Amino acid sequence: MDWVVAIIGLAAGISLGIGIAWLRGRDGTSGGVLREAERTLERAEQEAKEKALTYREAEDATFEARRIDLQAMEDRLTQREATLEQRTANLTQRERILETRESEAAKLRAEAEHLAERARTELEEVAQFDSRAAKAALLERVEDEARREAMVVVRELELKAREEADRRGRRILTTAIQRLAAEVTSDATVSVVPLPSDDMKGRIIGRDGRNIKAFEAVTGVDLVVDDTPEAVTISTFDPIRREVARVALQNLVVDGRIHPASIEEAYVKAQSEVEQSVRDAGEWALLEVGASRLHVELVTLLGRLKYRTSYGQNVLGHSVEAAHIAGMLAAELGIDPGEAKRAALLHDLGKAVSHEVGGSHALVGAEIARRFDESAAVVHAIEAHHSEVEPRTLLAVITQAADAVSASRPGARRETLESYVRRLERIEEMAASFDGVDRVFAMQAGRDVRVVVDPGKITDLEAGDLARRIAKRIETTLQYPGQIQVTVIRELRTSAFAR
Repeated sequence: MDWVVAIIGLAAGISLGIGIAWLRGRDGTSGGVLREAERTLERAEQEAKEKALTYREAEDATFEARRIDLQAMEDRLTQREATLEQRTANLTQRERILETRESEAAKLRAEAEHLAERARTELEEVAQFDSRAAKAALLERVEDEARREAMVVVRELELKAREEADRRGRRILTTAIQRLAAEVTSDATVSVVPLPSDDMKGRIIGRDGRNIKAFEAVTGVDLVVDDTPEAVTISTFDPIRREVARVALQNLVVDGRIHPASIEEAYVKAQSEVEQSVRDAGEWALLEVGASRLHVELVTLLGRLKYRTSYGQNVLGHSVEAAHIAGMLAAELGIDPGEAKRAALLHDLGKAVSHEVGGSHALVGAEIARRFDESAAVVHAIEAHHSEVEPRTLLAVITQAADAVSASRPGARRETLESYVRRLERIEEMAASFDGVDRVFAMQAGRDVRVVVDPGKITDLEAGDLARRIAKRIETTLQYPGQIQVTVIRELRTSAFAR
């Protein structure tokens, strides 16, 4: 520091003065040199004192400023310490308040649990109803409410889905059906052969029934010669065998020579004609539908369907009609119409051999198609068209729809009065077996079932659920073409009399 330098200078001056005094005493030298030295020493001493005083004052001022800063810092620290002590005190007070409140809350919870237990015990004693039974009743009530809400949601979704499905389905089916003009075909279960005169009946019977016995033995049919004028009836379970017998008998009647040898010749010739007719029918079906590259055995089996009927509907005509419908449905849905036509044309192929091979005609037909290298999609559509196998492709669903449309259109099929009445009775009995059902009416040949329910037992929401259950029971129990609509009617009537 500078004041240290001044002190050092003062010490140097003092040393110089001492030296001069020593010199003065040594040789007594006089003169101005000594005096000048003394004056110089005094000046140096005076300057050193002044500088030391200045430096001391500066240092005192610096020290004072630092002391003031330290005092201010100490004051701030003291204030912060006081603030922290106040906050600590506040936190301690809050902790005590929270502890008090927690203690009070624990006491209140204990008192509430005690009161609840006491109330539950008193309620059980009054109502003779334990808590587990009450819990079960509450759960049952909640379940009923949840089921009711779910039924509301299901009903809304079902109505929306049904409206959309009906709209789109009606458009697609209408577009397909209105383009199809198929004739209504129905064949009898027996064949009637006209005769030129009743005298021909005697020649057919022959002496001691020789000719009729020979005819029946060769053809395997029953020849009925009765009082019907100018006609005889051929009856058998095999339609192709019946057709062969019919052609053979017609040829015998035209030829006029009827004896066992001519019967055998006529039978062989008729059999050849019918086989050719079967092949022609199969090829006609292919040309009508526009199918190609079908195995020759499949063509023959397809032609045999010309002589098969189902509920009075010719099976080959039904297959061709279903193929046209399937092609139009496929075109409407944007898939290959050719494959859809092929699957629908072959869907009843199993009926051509159903009397020879046991099992469902759908599964039998699928196995035959698989054996002759039909595609997996066509095979699946054949085996699934009556739901023996669950449909997994759109082609299978289209085949189902085409089969149902062709079979259920007005005039396509005919049933005997006995089976018709029996089916209606079964539908009515089945619907009447459900709880809450008052009356049942099967209308429109059993395709529309009206169920009148007791409004005191069935609510509006339960009516929709009842309709679904009845439809499911009919679907799993009965076999029928097309679809059956179940309508549940709930009507509440209230009457009062004014006297």
